[in-house]
Order: sequence, then C-alpha cells, then structure tokens
Amino acid sequence: MARHSPTAPRLTDRKRGAIIEAAIDEFRVAGYETTSMDRIAARAGVSKRTVYNHFPSKEVLFAQILRHLWDAIAGSDTVVFHADRPLRDQLLELLAQKFRLLNDEAFVSLARVAIAAGIHSPERALDMVARMNEREEGLTVWIRAAAAAGRLKTEDPLFASHQLEGLIKGFAFWPQITLAQAPLDAATQKKVAESAVDMFLAYYAC
Repeated sequence: MARHSPTAPRLTDRKRGAIIEAAIDEFRVAGYETTSMDRIAARAGVSKRTVYNHFPSKEVLFAQILRHLWDAIAGSDTVVFHADRPLRDQLLELLAQKFRLLNDEAFVSLARVAIAAGIHSPERALDMVARMNEREEGLTVWIRAAAAAGRLKTEDPLFASHQLEGLIKGFAFWPQITLAQAPLDAATQKKVAESAVDMFLAYYAC
C-alpha cells in the first residue's frame, strides 16, 4: 500500500500560502486588472501550473484574498461584552482594535484594490458585499449582547454598529482609501474615538 509522506501536505500548504502572499503583493502593487497569474507565479517562486492547481482562475484567487481581508476585519473585534463594566470603556477598547487594523498599510492597500476592482465590476462588488454580510463583526455581536442585557436600547444591532463604524471610517478609512491621506495620529484617533462613543451612547445607552 502506498504511503503519503507527512511532509507533502505541509509542502502543499506552504506553496498555497506563498501564492496567496504573492498575489496580495501583486494586487496591491499592480491592481486587479494588470495582475496576471504569470506574475503571481514568478513572485511566489512556483510554476504557473502550480498556481492553477490551487486556484483555477485569477477571479477565484482574488476571492480568496478578499476572504482574508474580511477575516481580518471580523477578527479585529475581540472584546467580549461584560455587563459589569462601563460601556464607554468597552467601546473604546473595540475602537482601539479597529484603529490598529485601519492603520495597517497592507490592509489599506488591499482594501483600495478590492474597492477599485468592485467599481470596475459590479458583479464582483455584489460578491464582496455578500461576503461581508456572511458574518457579523465583533462590534455588532457586542452591541447585540449589550442590548440583550438591557444596557443599550436598539432593535437593530447591525444598524447601530454601522452607525458607529461610519463615525470612525469617515475619519480613519475613507480619506486614506480615496485621498491617500496619512493615518490619524494618536491624539486625533483618541479624539475621534471618544467623540464617536459619546455620541453613540448619548442615543443608545439606557
């Protein structure tokens, strides 16, 4: 009976990871339309056939990259709701984690590529929105838990989450994506976060 080497899956995983990292770099540098599977293969140090063995098309590979992006977004919110702690402190912790993600150069570059690709392809944009809606971000989960505990008054935690996100991204995401502005400094981040949380709690806190 033939035996599979235990190193084979690890080698395959490493190649797949190298392809994804190379694709991220290519999409960031060249954009979606200009990036080719040949360039990705060359940057990853693998053959073009190897790339296609893992990803049958550039569209499929790009979708995988977007999944990494969404996972980073969802994974950034890790604060669990605690009924015995002040709401303001917990929300500020959530937003501090959000700022760390929004200040990440790789995240901003990839988000810019994803948005540009969506503009040129409405079908791709709809797919991106669908992927984002497949999971609830940690902020939405936190708001839902706070509402269930009677600490916030809202029947639509997702809407409330989007409102708070909008207050942050209007300063710390869209200007950087569309106007190439620099990330906010620490003092401005603090000002934006505290004012956003205070506005949010003034309306939603019980």
